[in-house]
Amino acid sequence: MNFFKYSRRIFFALILLLLAMPSLSQNIEDPYQKIEAVSQQLVGIIGAHQKDYPKNEKQYFEAISGLMDGLVDFRYIAKKVMGPYKAMATQQQTALFAQIFRQGLIETYSRGLINYKDQKIVLVEQKPLKNGQRTLVVKQEIRSSGNVFSLKYSMARKKTGEWMVINMSISGINLRDIFRNQFLQAAQKSSGDIDTVITGWTSDID
Repeated sequence: MNFFKYSRRIFFALILLLLAMPSLSQNIEDPYQKIEAVSQQLVGIIGAHQKDYPKNEKQYFEAISGLMDGLVDFRYIAKKVMGPYKAMATQQQTALFAQIFRQGLIETYSRGLINYKDQKIVLVEQKPLKNGQRTLVVKQEIRSSGNVFSLKYSMARKKTGEWMVINMSISGINLRDIFRNQFLQAAQKSSGDIDTVITGWTSDID
């Protein structure tokens, strides 16, 4: 695997996994503060599992899964990934795809993230929230060995006041668009058989 592909996997993982800690979401309504706090928690979890990995892979996945619960709106993202096929899918198919989509991301990017070392994560362009604001793009940069990767988190505020991630991008590459194209190509290849697409789904990015 060349350096670009390796780096892209790790930093796509960071997009997802910097958004963590359900307990924080209950106490910090400011999305900027949440991401800053979560970054510290994330580094701690990686450090706690790196030495014994992959022997502790199951526990590592469980820790990452707990971090992501309540912060990334997987059901919303999965529906967007399905594109026009969402209207053709049953509720059971939509729910199953959201489950497989979520688990695939957790496992794929947790494996990539375990190689995280000493990259510096910096919050940029923080702007005051407006009264009643419901959507927001939070920007970060990951700086390492002279390289800078820009991150964007598209977030939406639910009626409960909780901010949820609904899309991510790195250096202009839209994660949701990549998976939507992947789903559309798989659906076309299977002549629109949604069950085949779901059972054969992978969240790897080549």
